[in-house]
Amino acid sequence: MPRPCKARRIRSSPNSLYFKPAGIKMTNLNEIVLSLPEFEAIRLIDFEKISQTEAGSKMQISQSTLSRILSSGRKNIADAIVNGKAIKIEK
Repeated sequence: MPRPCKARRIRSSPNSLYFKPAGIKMTNLNEIVLSLPEFEAIRLIDFEKISQTEAGSKMQISQSTLSRILSSGRKNIADAIVNGKAIKIEK
């Protein structure tokens, strides 16, 4: 039996829940889902420019868990940019 998922502290909610390439109708786009923990990890590390250790403390998770979440979020964003997909931030 796997360990239960630990609750993650999210201190900031996104201003919008969708991003899409300009000039393409939403009905013609595939979308990827960016979870709130991925959003928060990217916000803290890439936008706020704080260390992974400090960001892990703020989210109340370990640095290694934060690193996995960050890697997953960056992969999703890169996929959306490279392949022209919409990004849905899931609440």
